[in-house]
Amino acid sequence: MKAVGLLLMAILASSVLALSVPASFAQTTYAQGKPKKGDASTRSVQGAVTNPDDSPAVGAVVQLENTKTLQVRSFITKEDGIFHFYELGTDVDYKLKAEDKKTGASSDAKTLSSFDSRKQAILNLKLSPKK
Repeated sequence: MKAVGLLLMAILASSVLALSVPASFAQTTYAQGKPKKGDASTRSVQGAVTNPDDSPAVGAVVQLENTKTLQVRSFITKEDGIFHFYELGTDVDYKLKAEDKKTGASSDAKTLSSFDSRKQAILNLKLSPKK
C-alpha cells in the first residue's frame, strides 16, 4: 500500500512539473516577442481621412510604410474615416498616405518622424481629386 502511495505521489509530482515547464517556457517566449502595446519602445499613429469636401472618406485605404524596411501595412477606413496603427517602432520614420480606390483620389504623403516623441501621434489625411 505504501508503494502505491509513493507511486501516485511520483506521478503527481511529474505531472505538476510537466505543467509548469510549458508555462515558464511561454513566459520566456513572450518576453522575447513583440513589445506590448504602450511599451516604452513603441508608439501609435491615428487620424482621419477626409474627402475634398471634408466629409469622412469611407473605404479609403491608408498605407503606412516603414522607411527602414519598406514594409507596408494597410488600414481600410470605416464610416467615420478613422484609421490607426499600433506597436510602431520609435526609431523608425513612417510614411503615410491614403487613397480612395473608387474615385482615384489620394492624399499627399505625410511622415511620422523618429524625432517625433509623441507616444500617440495624430496625423490627418485629406484626399485630393485625381489629377
